[in-house]
Amino acid sequence: MRTMLLLRLSTAVALGALTSPGLAKTDPVPAATGARYGTFGIDLTTQEKAVKPGDDFWTFANGGWDKRTQIAPDRTSAGYGVVLTDEAETNVRKILDDAAANPAAVGAGAKQFGDLYASFMDESAIDKAGAAPLAQYFAKIDAANDRAKLQMLFATPGYASPVEIGQLPDPSDPTRYTVGTGQGSLGMGGRDYYLEAGPKYDAYRTAYRAYVAQMLTLAGLPDAGARADRIVALETAMAKVQWSPVQSRDLMAMLKPMTAAQRTALAPEFDWPLLLQTSGYGNFPVVIMSNSTALTGLGKIFAETPVSTWQDWMKFRFATAAAPMLPKTFDDATFAFYGKTLNDQPSQRARWKRGIAMVNGTMGEAIGEIYVKRHYPPESEAKMGELISNLRAAYKDRITANGWMDAKTKTAALAKLAAFDPRVGHPVKYIDYASLQMVRGDPLGNAIRAGEFQHQLDLSRLKAPVDRTLWEMTPQTVNAYYNPLANQITFPAAILQAPYFDPKADAAVNYGAIGAIIGHEMGHGFDDQGSLFGPTGKVENWWTPEAHTAFKARTAALSKQYDAYEPIPGVHVKGALTLGENIGDLGGVETAYAAYQKYQASHGKAPVIDGLTGDQRFFLSYAQAWQAKVREGAARSRLLTDPHSPPYYRVNGIVRNVDAWYAAFGVKPGDKLYLAPAERVHIW
Repeated sequence: MRTMLLLRLSTAVALGALTSPGLAKTDPVPAATGARYGTFGIDLTTQEKAVKPGDDFWTFANGGWDKRTQIAPDRTSAGYGVVLTDEAETNVRKILDDAAANPAAVGAGAKQFGDLYASFMDESAIDKAGAAPLAQYFAKIDAANDRAKLQMLFATPGYASPVEIGQLPDPSDPTRYTVGTGQGSLGMGGRDYYLEAGPKYDAYRTAYRAYVAQMLTLAGLPDAGARADRIVALETAMAKVQWSPVQSRDLMAMLKPMTAAQRTALAPEFDWPLLLQTSGYGNFPVVIMSNSTALTGLGKIFAETPVSTWQDWMKFRFATAAAPMLPKTFDDATFAFYGKTLNDQPSQRARWKRGIAMVNGTMGEAIGEIYVKRHYPPESEAKMGELISNLRAAYKDRITANGWMDAKTKTAALAKLAAFDPRVGHPVKYIDYASLQMVRGDPLGNAIRAGEFQHQLDLSRLKAPVDRTLWEMTPQTVNAYYNPLANQITFPAAILQAPYFDPKADAAVNYGAIGAIIGHEMGHGFDDQGSLFGPTGKVENWWTPEAHTAFKARTAALSKQYDAYEPIPGVHVKGALTLGENIGDLGGVETAYAAYQKYQASHGKAPVIDGLTGDQRFFLSYAQAWQAKVREGAARSRLLTDPHSPPYYRVNGIVRNVDAWYAAFGVKPGDKLYLAPAERVHIW
């Protein structure tokens, strides 16, 4: 239910600054600012000088970097986001090393996450244990030998299910929690892997069937080939009835509250009272039934599929999820399929790096509290406050001045803008993990206990009003997000670093990078989904019919532009899937540019630096924030399921709609990115 900005960027960039060809000015270059990159916060050696900005702005800004940069063998992408993620990993590793040496000196939870990490890293003990750790969990699956017992296991943390149940703020009253259910996940990932035609997808399906059989064999199950055939057939049937990612973006279709009688009528094959009671949600008379027609289809599949096949499926899914905590043969097989085959990643990540990801995912806020103390300077928060204030003021100006929205809808939009709640750096309080039992030498048990801890923590929150101080990301995460059910934008400490944000960099750089990211997240409050929520996070219509029609016309034009982009031959960007993120990008850039003008109004006109005007530096900073390259397999996976457009089009697809970019770089008719003014999409 949350919209996130996923920054999948990547690798190291050389420092230094060069004058850009054709843009030289006569003004003197100011003294170095102390910024991390280049003279003013951008490394101009990343440019491709032979490319005209108006033909391919991403390559103009990043082409030199693209030519000289190789994706690391253990990565599916390269770019600034990977650079910062690597730095965060290194910083977290130091915390873990310090905890191992002296947990009392590190802080709360140090012994727990130290034991968790040490257990994961003890490969010798894991290999010695073999498949034995699976036995107690497989025994529970074997005991689920009728449909009632199966459903009780479906509703138990740690086990796969064709339907998923969880809690969320009630869209009709986001001060309280409600319960929702929807379609479960598939073993291969997105449904299109099962359904798309063509040799590439045929090869994926063949490899997946072999992987399923291999995992069952490693787990000690006989007749693995026949079991694998039944599992793949089951998941293919499930894929056929599931909603696509585009369908699942239809918020009003997803939010279907139903009574007990309505739930039974929708999918009578499922024992909904049993599922809800086992999950801990038996006291909720009304439940949101997302992917409603998929639940109907999944109910029929549940009834028609033998219990033994469901048991085999659950064992396979459990072994796959547990693979990192099992012997190397399990881990290698899982990486060979998901890493190499699906994502074209040549090498597995180092064990310690995967251990850090596991600790972050299990006790992330305990690590985050220490990370913030060590790596988050107070000056970052102060400068972010000014940026956010200018972005909010710029959005107010743009909403007030736009010509397609009537006065009544503008008033409502401004009320929502005023209610935005920005959170920066870290939570005001951290999760208390004191009751979470971590046992050194039991990595799989630790993972199961962690899942149960989180589930019980969620259930404990049902008794009180929704806690708006909770975070959905850790401070050490290089990312940001908007939560429409709380009307909050959140920026963890780890993203507030160069190149996205550098307190010592030129203001144009900060507004072009983190400013556009702030604007993007604020823009989600007014995208095709966020615009369905009011100031408090309640789902409510604050649009007049006329304003909504005008909004749909503009968003449809943007969607059509993105439908035309083809990153991989035969695979296009899905404009309907990526629409919300594209609206966020476009509004983010235009509003960040307006906020930068506000900054200059109070701080003085920007000087020319290294031959670049302030406006040119702004747009170069935006383009270099999306400096990224992605392996084809990973790119294909994202195109099938990710609501974000590829980084290349988050630059070129956006700037061609921004009038100020044309003026900054002298883009003219005949340039490849040129759009006539009437064809440019302006929303906010």
